[in-house]
Amino acid sequence: MSNPISAMACRMQHALDATRFADGLAPLLLRLYLAPVLMQAGWTKLSHFEDTAAWFGNPEWGLGLPFPELMTALAAGTEFFGAILLIVGLGVRWISIPLMVTMLVAAFAVHWPNGWLAISDASSWLANDRVLEASERLGVVKEILREHGNYSWLTEQGSVVMLNNGIEFAITYFIMLLSLFFTGGGRYFSLDYWIKRRCSGACS
Repeated sequence: MSNPISAMACRMQHALDATRFADGLAPLLLRLYLAPVLMQAGWTKLSHFEDTAAWFGNPEWGLGLPFPELMTALAAGTEFFGAILLIVGLGVRWISIPLMVTMLVAAFAVHWPNGWLAISDASSWLANDRVLEASERLGVVKEILREHGNYSWLTEQGSVVMLNNGIEFAITYFIMLLSLFFTGGGRYFSLDYWIKRRCSGACS
């Protein structure tokens, strides 16, 4: 006689396995979430190419990177055209590699000094000295708005916040891209899936 606990565990596992027919949905949603973010970032660099290249190359108030025009073109092109590839699900694993590199450069070359948080939140256990100092400045901003502006109208759609510009978003996007690197574009909803299926059929 089989162990009832083992039998129950097997039934639960079979139930979970039955959901695998929709396992392409998660990669699809990751791709569609990342695509507009990356496309906007790439388009902003392309439309302000000279300013971006100057920032990339300047060691005093920028990143101090070599060959700034080339770096700008590579970063902008990777983000903009990579986003298009993510949308259609073509070469997802391949394009994830340079996109991950872009996110790591953004995280550690641009946002690292600001800590983790993207938005300053002094109540967070991840708050650093920069965030705590920003809390005081945010309080001053709110007082000015209360005294000289229609504060209830200004905050009707959301609270006034202070941008911290930490690594939070860049690392989050990196993790999402890392997941896509291993899963690929997913079943049914990517060109990669249909190309692979056609190639497999031709080779069988």
